Amino acid sequence: MQKPVIVLIQTQAEGAGAQEIARILGQGLEARGFEVHQVFFFRRTSAFDHVPNAFFCADARPTSVRSLARMLLRLLGHLRRLRPDAALCFQHYGNLIGAPIARLAGIRHVVANQNSARDQMPGWVLAADKLLGASGLFSRVVVNSSNVEAEFARYPRSYRERVVRIDHGFEPKTSGLEQAAARAALALPPSAMLLGCAARLHPLKNLAAAIRLLQHDQRWHLALAGQGPERANLETLARKLGCADRVHFTGELSPKGVATFLRALDVFVFPSAGETFGLAVVEAAQAGVPVVANRLAVLQEVLSIDGQPCALFVDAADTAAFAAAVRRLFEEPALAAGLSARGCQLDRRYSLDAMVEAYVCLIEAQARHSAPLVSVPVRTLPSGTG
Repeated sequence: MQKPVIVLIQTQAEGAGAQEIARILGQGLEARGFEVHQVFFFRRTSAFDHVPNAFFCADARPTSVRSLARMLLRLLGHLRRLRPDAALCFQHYGNLIGAPIARLAGIRHVVANQNSARDQMPGWVLAADKLLGASGLFSRVVVNSSNVEAEFARYPRSYRERVVRIDHGFEPKTSGLEQAAARAALALPPSAMLLGCAARLHPLKNLAAAIRLLQHDQRWHLALAGQGPERANLETLARKLGCADRVHFTGELSPKGVATFLRALDVFVFPSAGETFGLAVVEAAQAGVPVVANRLAVLQEVLSIDGQPCALFVDAADTAAFAAAVRRLFEEPALAAGLSARGCQLDRRYSLDAMVEAYVCLIEAQARHSAPLVSVPVRTLPSGTG
């Protein structure tokens, strides 16, 4: 019997949150008998170079109309050759570009995933998303938290009927190394009071706020795991503040490398300005690292277990308050231990198996009820519910 073919489409190949979800979801679908293909508009890093069935429509981000057209034609041609049973699109450009081309390629079931913070997107992107969803180009629209789900409350009914909530699952990023060995593996200072964040180096992640923390205690060092266009600006800021020797860039890390990175830290700081879930900070909390996070409603929702917080929340724009929260975790070991103990339970709320099973049910439901799509049940239980 031929395996059902699923294609996962998104913008760039790199080791960031949406790509990690696609990676582990792809593995889960393969384990359940699907043939899975990862398709990227362009390659940014080597993160997916050795992933089976990964396809890059371009070697780098298009810089001209010609290179953009070539990339889109390669995407269309590849999808026509694959003839998948369903396409799952990720990130806002993955949805806006990938879904129409998937339809042109003859794919009947196209699922959009809302993994981009909507309050950080241009107005024209929001308008285009609303139009494509309301018109039926998206068979389904997956959201991953109640905060994101609420953002669609005033959308046209034809859009809202397609919304289904599937909370992210994740692979625990735990390491058997001792902290000293983890620091040595990443060339991090062996005895420093070490703060850290794993995030793409992008303005949205607001990592400048993390660097400014170092002004408040000369003993603190900051490790940043990730790559992106903001690195030069962050390095400039660190030099300007006189703390460049206490900021450590590890570059992009593999999933195993992220586990080592988290084991090396004393405190995980997450000043991100916008999230739909915050996979990196959930992984950090579950790994037992005490967390201080920006006071975003979605992070307060996600970083909790049984109604209790798994992090301290502050306004990351208030550097003094941000630093005070970090200091509390160093000075109040009982507080830090309580947050860590609750964070370690997040894997039961955000089960990887539950996420994969929810996508399997979604794909199979669409296959059974291909017309009309609105006859498919529009609510999937979030991971950990019940």
